[in-house]
Amino acid sequence: MPLIAELAGDDNMDNCRTFVLQNEGHTLGNALRSIIVRYPDVKFVGYTIPHPAESTMNFRIEASKSVKAIDVLRRGLQDLEKVCDVTINKFEEAMKEK
Repeated sequence: MPLIAELAGDDNMDNCRTFVLQNEGHTLGNALRSIIVRYPDVKFVGYTIPHPAESTMNFRIEASKSVKAIDVLRRGLQDLEKVCDVTINKFEEAMKEK
């Protein structure tokens, strides 16, 4: 499970946040971004790796005013977990057939 914090100095609106995920990189960032970008209440989602020598990822979410960014992140992580579960199950089924 990644360690998550909010970026200091971020604006005071609950719908726009930058989260800092420790010990994560492009693998989680791109997969999570591709899930969240499909949500209709999300205006912007993106991530950056500040420096290749650091193992942190900044993950930015801007949603409509009625939605909290932390709720979007939580939903995205849960949906990504479901996708991974389906992938693992399909892989294990295919291995049993072989």
